Amino acid sequence: MQQRTYDKERVSFTLARLKKGGENFEVVISDVDKAIEFKQGKELNPTEFLQSTTIFQDANRGLKVSEEKVKNVLGESAIKKILQDGELHLTADQRKRLSEERKNRIIEHIQRNSVDPKTGSPHPRTRVELAMTEAKVSIDYQEKFDTQIEKVINAIRVVIPLSFEKIKLKITIPAQYAGSAYSSLKSRFKNFKEEWLNDGSVVVELEVVGGAKADLYSLISKVTNGEAEITEQ
Repeated sequence: MQQRTYDKERVSFTLARLKKGGENFEVVISDVDKAIEFKQGKELNPTEFLQSTTIFQDANRGLKVSEEKVKNVLGESAIKKILQDGELHLTADQRKRLSEERKNRIIEHIQRNSVDPKTGSPHPRTRVELAMTEAKVSIDYQEKFDTQIEKVINAIRVVIPLSFEKIKLKITIPAQYAGSAYSSLKSRFKNFKEEWLNDGSVVVELEVVGGAKADLYSLISKVTNGEAEITEQ
């Protein structure tokens, strides 16, 4: 027998829905962003983004699925299966917002990690965006970001030249700036070589993607008052 948990008046929810074995299984989402992150593989506890752990046949009508039916069709970890294998049913505004956020993230990634090999500088945002339009790139906010960014890069490379090569830099920082400059670099870069000299200065060797070179030069100039020496290797 179907169990009714809400009033008869219909209400609207953001749902994750899975159809399996001729049955419909739904859970109510309270945080769409976290639900998408979970679908994309991030380790989260579903209780962080679900309104409740109740599984419905029709959440809008308040019809709950019996525990026996859930167990027979979905087995263990039923909620995770609904979230991972089912579809998120979002409002038009939610879909638009998530698509725009994903698009902006893709553009920022390309700008930060690549350069125009002709100029050595990142492509302007508008150029990347136009290239995506010209290449007829489709944004799927539910697809894993790493998978989608690879598809986008392959698509727009026929429109604009892109180089993702890393640049090796050797930075010599005078003693009076060594401590603060070193701390600034350490907070931004996980891996780099360092050599502290007898006079208190430090030599740092690191790699940066082309799109980040200008920001690094600006940072070093700021924290050393323009007195550091930078050479590309």
